[in-house]
Amino acid sequence: MTQGAGQGPVVRTATLRDFRVPPYAQVPVQSQAPSHEHVLDHPGNAFPEDEPPEGYTPTERDLPVINRRGDTVQVTVAPDETQAAVPDGLGPLYVVGDVHGYLDELVAALSEKGLIDAEGHWSAGNTRLWFLGDFTDRGPDGIGVIDLVMRLSAEAAAAGGYCKALMGNHELLLIGAKRFGDTPVNSGAGTATFQAAWLLNGGQKNDMDRLQDVHLQWMARLDAVVEEDGHLLMHSDTTAYLEYGTTIEDVNDNVHEILNRNDADECWDLFRKFTKRFAFRDDEGPQAVRELLAAYGGQRVVHGHSPIPYLLGEVGTEDAADGEGGSRPVVEGPHVYADGLAIAMDGGVTMAGKLLVVQLPLHG
Repeated sequence: MTQGAGQGPVVRTATLRDFRVPPYAQVPVQSQAPSHEHVLDHPGNAFPEDEPPEGYTPTERDLPVINRRGDTVQVTVAPDETQAAVPDGLGPLYVVGDVHGYLDELVAALSEKGLIDAEGHWSAGNTRLWFLGDFTDRGPDGIGVIDLVMRLSAEAAAAGGYCKALMGNHELLLIGAKRFGDTPVNSGAGTATFQAAWLLNGGQKNDMDRLQDVHLQWMARLDAVVEEDGHLLMHSDTTAYLEYGTTIEDVNDNVHEILNRNDADECWDLFRKFTKRFAFRDDEGPQAVRELLAAYGGQRVVHGHSPIPYLLGEVGTEDAADGEGGSRPVVEGPHVYADGLAIAMDGGVTMAGKLLVVQLPLHG
């Protein structure tokens, strides 16, 4: 495994197995966004003059996939024609899956849905927009993604809507890498550090160099779980949230308190638990979702974290994109599973999939 310059040997622990980044690619990731030549100084221009940013270490866009095709069923979904009642004065509800630094793809997806205009400003009036976390790592411009979301939050609020975000495990990882660096933490299975885990999971030097206090403060204040129009929104497909409270308010308060206490071991344990995945995928999946819904409310869980091609056992490679064999993961939209109780929103942009921006509710 490639390590950062000056890093000592990384001791592998069981806690790293589920989120290990794949080997580095041999070719830079190419932007899939439409041309932004008419946009002046827009953050979507992640590759000025087709050059990746300084310090970018591209990771191969095909995460390892466990072939579990029989466990889930791909369901074609579309916006429900019978829209749920929304609060007075507020418009439709959209959610965004994991971005992981792919700023050009995010700008293109938001533009396609009419949420931003040609200059990258909020154009959706009183629409509500939720990001499901994981803004950084693996892709070329994680800080640019955070800057864009922070700006859109202010613009949406001024227009009568809102743009909000949830805490992902990579936000916890970046906070930990900045705060604690190489400080050893008790992983439960050996020695670990936030710095080593961050590097193993696609941490980008150019993101760390540009990381400012305002970014750290913004990430540390993000909620972990919310309920909107009968949708329980969270980043990770895990029941670990139940360990932090029996109500949404308790979970968010406890997560914020842990981050404020600034204890490396406590923050590592939070990161480790929010990195768990696949709780909704197998035969016990529907019951796991029901436990969360019973505690926190809502009729469906909507999550990111686990890429849809990963859930389905499909994998795409750069070679496949060049027509040299294999198959690129086909992601047309969200993945509805667990007896229709769960919606997966990570389209696998890091594995040449698709960055999803979707209006809720959905029907099969």
